[in-house]
Amino acid sequence: MKIRRLSAAVAVAASGALLFSACTSPAGSNDPAEGESTETTATAAGPCKADLGDIETADGEVKVSVEDEFLGYNSNTPETYSTYNSAVTERLIGGFWYFGTDGAICADEEYGTYKAISEDPLQVEYTLNDEAVWSDGTPITYADYLLDWAAQAITKDGKVTKDGTETNPLFNHISGLTLGDYVPEGPQADSPDAKTFTYDYERVYADWKIQIGGAFPAHVVAEQAGVSTEELVTAIQDLDMDVLKKAADFWNKGWLSQPGEVPDPKIAPVSGPYDFKADGWEAGQYITLEANDAYWGTPAATKELTIRFVAADAQIQALANGDLDVIQPNGPTVDTVQQLEQLGDAVKVDTNQNLTWEHLDFNFGDGIFSDSLEAREAFALCVPRQKIVDDLIAPIDPEAVVMNAREVFPFQENYEDVVSQSYDGRYDEVDLDAAKEKFAAAGLEDGVEVRIGYAAPNPRRAAEVEAIKSSCDQVGFDIVDNAAEDFFDKDLPNGDYEVALFAWAGSGQIASGQNIYATDFPQNYGKYSDATVDEAWDTLASTTDEAVHAEQTVIIEKQLWDTLFGIPLFAHPGVIANSSSLSNVFNTAAQSGVVWNAEQWSRAS
Repeated sequence: MKIRRLSAAVAVAASGALLFSACTSPAGSNDPAEGESTETTATAAGPCKADLGDIETADGEVKVSVEDEFLGYNSNTPETYSTYNSAVTERLIGGFWYFGTDGAICADEEYGTYKAISEDPLQVEYTLNDEAVWSDGTPITYADYLLDWAAQAITKDGKVTKDGTETNPLFNHISGLTLGDYVPEGPQADSPDAKTFTYDYERVYADWKIQIGGAFPAHVVAEQAGVSTEELVTAIQDLDMDVLKKAADFWNKGWLSQPGEVPDPKIAPVSGPYDFKADGWEAGQYITLEANDAYWGTPAATKELTIRFVAADAQIQALANGDLDVIQPNGPTVDTVQQLEQLGDAVKVDTNQNLTWEHLDFNFGDGIFSDSLEAREAFALCVPRQKIVDDLIAPIDPEAVVMNAREVFPFQENYEDVVSQSYDGRYDEVDLDAAKEKFAAAGLEDGVEVRIGYAAPNPRRAAEVEAIKSSCDQVGFDIVDNAAEDFFDKDLPNGDYEVALFAWAGSGQIASGQNIYATDFPQNYGKYSDATVDEAWDTLASTTDEAVHAEQTVIIEKQLWDTLFGIPLFAHPGVIANSSSLSNVFNTAAQSGVVWNAEQWSRAS
């Protein structure tokens, strides 16, 4: 996997929205003419999901691959937090918004609505659909969102941070105590069963539009903790740790799954268009979802959605055989597109520019690069970025270029403006003589080992490392391909590498890069620390002013280059293919992947 984590480095795709506006889904549909098929077909009208109109769920099955095993119903723990898992859970758990095809924030008004009712101080009001219910019939209410807040706010010693100084969270949430820091009093409502509630922000958060999305069932957690839903609400409000410790224990562990064991519907009710199918999970092979009969919104277009765990190098053959209907191979190569084109009219192929980007990150915690800018510069001067793009990416995407930023992408309007102010082109071309000078200045000895770690198997990354070795070994480095299947589980979090090679998957977020580059933040795996970067992120994240976002982005980008946090390589080309008999499959640049609208896929009858 290419570390497709949900908090990613992209920060500008949706920043044009005003504070008091919310993106809504543009409607679009095609009515069949006389004599045409009556399959459900949507028009791609803008980045959001099209309006399918009044439809009924059709019998049948659609099969798609996301490559990796399903891990659990609660996708917000470090053990389950990846786009592979969310490919399943986002079909099961509804929310106030989703990412559109270009990273735009799209509101799901069938689930509910939200708006900022005050700008200074920031106050945001959320209203759930009156008909919104869990699949067991329990209404979705304020109680669910108070629990969602508690999972991101309460510490093990029963405190809520107001200044970001508290640590040691009670709940094992990937976001730590972030929400408690911004909204220390928690959401407010008239009663536990209220459908409307408000969040009063202690300070403005740039990404407030995506701060609150879906939630997990408070009534289930309450039952597992031995109390009623109302008692759980009171326990959260009073910081009653006797109850909260039991609640957190279940939240942290009770929704993790053993491969092949479908979660018990009594503890894993759903709020989205799909539900788990009983006995529908074969470990290492697939998990099948079925239409949620209790869903109040637009029903799933096809009754069953099977998500198969097929490796990238086997997906094309599976598509040709009919074992898959939709594929999005991870790390597509030149051969990928050629092989798909050979399938002819049986499949539809689409390529796009992607909000996912490849990079080399240094280990600042240990090793030769940790405290030597000269060593990092020597390496950067020998990495053949242009050759990597020319040989591996341009044949798939002729518009591909070397990427010289982290928070903006080459295909975005403000890219050139940001790069011109933050980067002087010093690493655009390989310069072996300059690299040798930096190598000597760093006091390095010939043959010093540099392990480049990445998740195996990945032929494209193996080719990238081979190209780097061919160049950088001439300087004095000994580049070692240190690929491992458990790279993300062991080597990356343990700092067992000199250079890490992976990709961040992005969407329309403004401040998510803080989690990657700021000191001691959860996804700063390389232990980088810089006061200028920290201060800039704090400034950027605490305002909705687009001028400030632009200004601070330049400061961040320049400092990351000047201190050499790492080396950006390229934006990923996105390739999808689907059976020609299938409708409503649309490519997306966002991290959600091709499954972003899977509930709308339908087959010609």
